[in-house]
Amino acid sequence: QVQLVESGGGLVQAGGSLRLSCAASGRTFSSVGMGWFRQAPGKEREFVAAISWSGGNTYYTDSVKGRFTISRDNAKNTVFLQMNSLKPEDTAVYYCAASTYSNIVVLATQYVYWGQGTQVTVSS
Repeated sequence: QVQLVESGGGLVQAGGSLRLSCAASGRTFSSVGMGWFRQAPGKEREFVAAISWSGGNTYYTDSVKGRFTISRDNAKNTVFLQMNSLKPEDTAVYYCAASTYSNIVVLATQYVYWGQGTQVTVSS
């Protein structure tokens, strides 16, 4: 089993930056692909970004391309989401998730381990 704990959320003004971290423990972290999802009130959970086990492949939803960067440090069992140029519409609870695949997957149903979420609020 993989345990995931997010951190780094908070309140930031539009145009600002935050870096989210997701610390993993349990089963070997390097063997799984990782992703970030978000969910705003009244909205469905939305894919944000994903990274392969090797870190060599990444994928982003269109709305965050050029602003967000996903990365991972397998030696530290941690995945990151650097969020720049934040917009109010980025406000949501952000979740990290782990799949059982080493490649990129983008559907929530393809992820089997989830963190508790961390709140990101962007003020206008």
